[in-house]
Amino acid sequence: MDTSPPPALAVDVAIAQNAAEKLSQLRTAVANVIFGQDELIELAVTGLLAGGHILLEGLPGLGKTELVKSFAKALRLDTKRVQFTPDLLPGDITGNPILQEQGGERRFVFQPGPVFTNLLLADEINRASPKTQSALLEAMQERRVTVVGTTHVLPDPFFVLATQNPIELEGTYPLPEAQVDRFLFKLEVTRVAPEVLQRIVMQRRLGEEPMLASIMSREELLELSALARRVFMPPVVAEYIARLVNASHPGQSQVAQSIKYGASPRAAIGLAAASRARALIQGRGYVGTEDVQAVAKPVLQHRIILHYQARLEGLTPSEVTVRLLAEVPVEAKPLPRTLAAAKVS
Repeated sequence: MDTSPPPALAVDVAIAQNAAEKLSQLRTAVANVIFGQDELIELAVTGLLAGGHILLEGLPGLGKTELVKSFAKALRLDTKRVQFTPDLLPGDITGNPILQEQGGERRFVFQPGPVFTNLLLADEINRASPKTQSALLEAMQERRVTVVGTTHVLPDPFFVLATQNPIELEGTYPLPEAQVDRFLFKLEVTRVAPEVLQRIVMQRRLGEEPMLASIMSREELLELSALARRVFMPPVVAEYIARLVNASHPGQSQVAQSIKYGASPRAAIGLAAASRARALIQGRGYVGTEDVQAVAKPVLQHRIILHYQARLEGLTPSEVTVRLLAEVPVEAKPLPRTLAAAKVS
């Protein structure tokens, strides 16, 4: 059976390579500000290209906020920042109707909140109450908000890049599973090597914001995102994604014995979108299984809920995801070793 992509959907090799070059310039520009985090930057570019929201988790002072600000400058996106606190209200994010006098009459006029932007930095998102956190649910999934019965469409593109501190528990509210599932990626921001730290000390000054040149416009980002959606997904790769997500559920794999709840169909859709974006970053017009493996951990690790016993033993969703990738074969069945065996099968 012919599995070649329809001509209207195929991405030309030259176009894919030009897109990869542009995206490489974006990664390089951000890397000149965020030192020693090349893998993190590439995954962040992948998530933005796929049109997904990203949750950044790491200790204070590791550059999570600076990473978001760097992308905003490099992409020339309208950006708003919300510092989440326990007393933050839903209307502080979505906006509120304000009583104003117009033409001699008093009427309520909607005043948009900071969510009406291209890139929303939700700083320390787990410090806000669950009621306020839920105000982002509709915005993240539907790209719109509803206030007093009226729906308002958000700008295009719209991304939420949220940060949270994994060690502080006092005054924090863990994100509910429904909201965590809205994030395409959960990226762990780790400390850098001593030589990178030396470079930071030599080139950074306290209170000075690093300079970063603009690489592409909002319109160019939208064009690249549309191009990523056209990247061809071979049926064998789609099947691999399906088997991988299915294996995350109890009873479907050996690793799943430690899992209470596996990944959702939204995870499979997100895995496919991220794989397409990663393939375009690599300059290809088709998705390979290596693309799926490269983005599986940030897509799945926050969607897998472990049994209490597994957590007691020190297992983490990240480690379980790595084991899941090792257990689930790329091919649904082993390839035949000889031509004779192939004829029999």
